[in-house]
Amino acid sequence: MQESDRGVAHTTRPRRLANSRDFRRVREQGRCWSDSRLVLCVYPNGLDTVRVGYAVSKRIGKAVRRNRIKRLMRESVRGYGDLLVTGWDIVIIARPRVSVAGYWDVSSSVGHLLGQAGVLCSAETPVVG
Repeated sequence: MQESDRGVAHTTRPRRLANSRDFRRVREQGRCWSDSRLVLCVYPNGLDTVRVGYAVSKRIGKAVRRNRIKRLMRESVRGYGDLLVTGWDIVIIARPRVSVAGYWDVSSSVGHLLGQAGVLCSAETPVVG
């Protein structure tokens, strides 16, 4: 029995950007937008998929805090997965102020920055559930 047969909802899950060379290319050659919590950089990748990378500096805290922030950022991007325009590499960098933010704050920042970058299909808000 396949997952689709069980009634599990499918959302487009962005692929991970894992290569340090790709991170560097997005940071150096791409365009960046920022707010008080996050920095978002985008660069066209020439593929039919979106790849997203996350960066959280050790200045923000110890491993437990950094991992929590990465989970919040991943979940926020996942909420916009169906609305992302394909063909982009995206890097999201956490700023120190994100360490005191909750899910809704991070999700709001991600949505605002994705909209500014023009990588959303429309201005709809994500369905979280």
